Amino acid sequence: MAVIAITQHLGLRGTELARITAEQLDYRLLTSDELVSAASRTYNVPADALAIVDERRPTFWMRFKTDTKRFSACFRAVVLKEMARDRLVVIGRSVAQILPDIGCGVRTRLCGAIERRTQLVAAEEKLTPALAEARVRDYDREVRARIQTLFGIDIDDPSNYNLVLNVFALPLESSAKLLAAFAAEVDRAATAEQWVQMRDAALAAEVRASLVNHPKLGNAPFRVQSFRGAVQVTGLGLVPPWDELVREVVRTVPGVKSVRVTNREMTPDPWQSS
Repeated sequence: MAVIAITQHLGLRGTELARITAEQLDYRLLTSDELVSAASRTYNVPADALAIVDERRPTFWMRFKTDTKRFSACFRAVVLKEMARDRLVVIGRSVAQILPDIGCGVRTRLCGAIERRTQLVAAEEKLTPALAEARVRDYDREVRARIQTLFGIDIDDPSNYNLVLNVFALPLESSAKLLAAFAAEVDRAATAEQWVQMRDAALAAEVRASLVNHPKLGNAPFRVQSFRGAVQVTGLGLVPPWDELVREVVRTVPGVKSVRVTNREMTPDPWQSS
């Protein structure tokens, strides 16, 4: 069943929409906080550090900028592993960018009039209208800059999404029905091969997270790919003894059927070069 990945921004009622949609579809619901906690447990990384990928506090991530590659790899691995299990509604500031564009899910961007968003934030945080509007605008700028840095994606470009939804156009229950119907159509069109690609993407992300968390490999530039469980790691400088160390680490990841290490220069994906 299709995965629904929803962007989360101030004053757009995203968490409530995600909850209603998950209930209508009988899907699992995962929030940003839950994903950060899972990544922290899995990879033994402090939750505050992982928050650079999906944290709400402006400029917080800058304090950890030197480790963004490692932290984003950990968060991405956990998110993709959950997505590969399907039947999931997930909401966060970066989850729509993490969902692969291979036909197994719905990248959903929420939007709405700044006046309506300001009203909600003012009521929720007990701010004056002027302060609430400034908070919303500052937040939007900060999140856009962070996602651009971490993933190389402009979150304001509608072509990066499957669905852009104005949350104030309809009651939330109606918006949830629309989102659920869209996901059902995506699910009907998805093929078994596309779900194999989804599982391969999740496995490659887990392998990469394991590699970047290894004390001797964390700074090495490489690309990780998986083809039905056959993992290939490509990078300049992967010669003895480093190639065998890479193989040892990769073999510890559940689901890996074989490992191939290639010493060759490559161009990393945008999110890998952060």
